[in-house]
Formats: sequence, structure tokens, C-alpha cells
Amino acid sequence: MGVLNVTPDSFSDGGALLSSNGLLEDRLLARASQMVADGAVILDIGGESTRPGAEAVSTQEELDRVMGAIAQLSSRVDVILSVDTSNPVVMREAATSGIGMLNDVRALTRAGALEVAVQTDLPVSLMHMSAEPELMQAHTDYQDVVSDVMVFLKSRVEQCLAAGVVRSRILIDPGFGFGKTVSQNYEILRRLREFASFELPLLVGLSRKSMIGAITGRPAPNRVVPSAVLAVLAAQGGAAVIRVHDVAETADALAVWRATKGEL
Repeated sequence: MGVLNVTPDSFSDGGALLSSNGLLEDRLLARASQMVADGAVILDIGGESTRPGAEAVSTQEELDRVMGAIAQLSSRVDVILSVDTSNPVVMREAATSGIGMLNDVRALTRAGALEVAVQTDLPVSLMHMSAEPELMQAHTDYQDVVSDVMVFLKSRVEQCLAAGVVRSRILIDPGFGFGKTVSQNYEILRRLREFASFELPLLVGLSRKSMIGAITGRPAPNRVVPSAVLAVLAAQGGAAVIRVHDVAETADALAVWRATKGEL
């Protein structure tokens, strides 16, 4: 899954595809096309930053960003387009315009989001986040981070099923970096196999995150190699979808890993 943030303030690529004058359409199409050529099978479009400390944007502003990107890409790239949003209005509009997946960092907890997910009948990724982005890093007091995250995801899956979401359309995401300390992030990665008990596809986002910077001291754009290492470790741990900024490097790392297993 390649990351396409049409935001001014995302932690790694904010402003790369959006200027003060609006969407940088040529740059967006070039970035998306390159990601597809490099091996992305899903492109995840986000119009609101969810980095630690990020502030919310209005529904209209998020709609303008996301729908503009969808309009540019829906007929030009032959992959699944995902929308990274918690806003039910954005979900509904995107679903009518070629989006094939909902990626919600708030796990459909906002009012109306679950109902829209049922109505659209799209695959949906449910992520764990301890609190809203502006507060989440102050909420890292878990009894056992893996068990607590799993309890939350189990509850959300059950509520989705009860509301009418088809089980085969649900993915789960432990939410690396969303209300977790550095050590907690690495503990989740070490114990990623435990999420197999859900018998649902596991989506992970580790690319360029601060858990890498805390170890290497490198700024976000210079975390490509360790991001690829973490992608391989996540795949070993059972991840089915890996959300990344650097598709080519990640695809190469995963190809080499598969070759070591005899999958040539």
C-alpha cells in the first residue's frame, strides 16, 4: 500500500502533493504512477494528517483534498484506491467516486462512520489509536500493550459484525506510533504473530515512523532502509498489507525475503 498524503502537515511527506494553491495534480499523478510501477497494489489517499499533535481539518477541506486526488487517479491507475479518513461524509463521497477501501485510524468510532461502512460494503481497516492525534502520545499507559490493543480491536470487530459489516471485508491494524511509546511499538512488532488469532488480514504502517528515528537518529526522509527492514519483519510476523512511502525499496526487500523462503 503506497501512501499518498494530500496534506500540508503529514509527518514525512506533508506538502509534497499539496501547495497553498491546492492539489499539485501533475506531481500526484507522477507519484502514484511511479508507486504502481514499483509494485503498489493499493494507493492510500489521505486528506487529514494524523501525526502526533496534528489538528483536525474541516470536512469541506478534507473533501476538497481527497476528492480532487480521487478524480485525478481513479481512471489513470489500475490499482485499488483507499481513502484514509475517519469522516463519514468523506467516506460516503469517496465511495461514489471509485474508492475501493476505507482505512480508518479511529476504527469507525465516529458518529455515522460504521453506518456508512455498512452501506458502502467496502473493505475497511480498523486501527487502534489510544486517543485523538493531539493527545494520543499522552495516553500510553497499558497493562499489556498487545493484549490491550487486541481487546480494543476485538470489540470493534464485534461491533462491525453486529452492524452488518461482512467479516471477509475487515482488516485490523495495531496502530504503530498511534499512542504508543518506542518500546511499546517494538513489543507489538515482536509479538505480531499474536494477531493471527483474529483470522483477519493484518495491515501495518511502520514506514519512516519516529520509532525508527528514536533508534537511528535520522530524520523521516532518511529512514528508507530501516523502514524496509521493518516491512520484512512485519511480513514475517504475518502482515498481509504493508503501508509504505517508499514502494520500490520495500518491494525489493520483500522480494529478497521471499526468495530466502524458496518463493522465486
